[in-house]
Amino acid sequence: MPHAIRPRQSAPTTGARGRRSSLQVEPLTCTIGAELSGVSLADAARDEELFAEIRELLLQYKVLFLRDQDITGGEHVAFASRFGSLEDHPVLGSDPEHPGLVRIYKDLNSKPEHYENALHCDATWRECPPMGSVLRCVETPEVGGDTIWVNMAEAYRRLPEHIKAQIADLRARHSIESTFGAVMPMEQRHQLKARYPDPEHPVVRTHPETGEQILFVNSFTTHLVNFHTPDNVRFGQDHAPGAANLLNYLISQAAVPEYQVRWRWRKNSVAIWDNRCTQHYAVQDYWPAVRKMERAGIVGDQPF
Repeated sequence: MPHAIRPRQSAPTTGARGRRSSLQVEPLTCTIGAELSGVSLADAARDEELFAEIRELLLQYKVLFLRDQDITGGEHVAFASRFGSLEDHPVLGSDPEHPGLVRIYKDLNSKPEHYENALHCDATWRECPPMGSVLRCVETPEVGGDTIWVNMAEAYRRLPEHIKAQIADLRARHSIESTFGAVMPMEQRHQLKARYPDPEHPVVRTHPETGEQILFVNSFTTHLVNFHTPDNVRFGQDHAPGAANLLNYLISQAAVPEYQVRWRWRKNSVAIWDNRCTQHYAVQDYWPAVRKMERAGIVGDQPF
């Protein structure tokens, strides 16, 4: 049975400025996601007690959703910065007035790139992938453009025991060159890889705050680096298909609906997610409509 999320009773609290908070929490599925209401992220950026409660809820539900957050870029950055330093993206554009606020704008003039509509964990091609992100909807189609998040701790928990034993000590490479770099000319692609050499991460990482075990492979993962051992390979021909089949099986676990929550965007909706234990997929079903999002990514630590 899945590890069920239990509804949380939320009572009004008094913030640092004497303001009464009426934060309400509504779980959206049995395994991941909750919608918060009665709270402004602009207030949470200034209120230590309120922010601490939101951070605790994030650890519990892994992704939090809010509506009607009519906040400025500065307030967006201020709230996200409470979690830690923000990072830019080497390929996507950022707001010049708010470093760390990445613009993900899709319109009729956008290049036909398909990086978001794959189940992925942000920037695992970094030695230290992001801790999480705060994403706000600036403009969205009337229908379409939803985003799906996946609980990868639950995906690991429900693996067969013999698979858990097989992958316990495996490690894998993750690449920006083979994803964002694939459309670049060779020289530019090599320069990108030189800036971000393919890091090696554990296939099963440990959450540094909750201690959960997490299945940590996604569409940035290229190959297992320590599969070719006498226990796994009888003959040389076992190596490539055995490793590739196992990796593909592990990556496919994110597609299981029981581990997922799907969010329908409206203007000024916000999602806050823990990138250490989730994957997500932005559904690109809305062309020729316009979809504009702004994301503040938070610097993380090295997976272990």
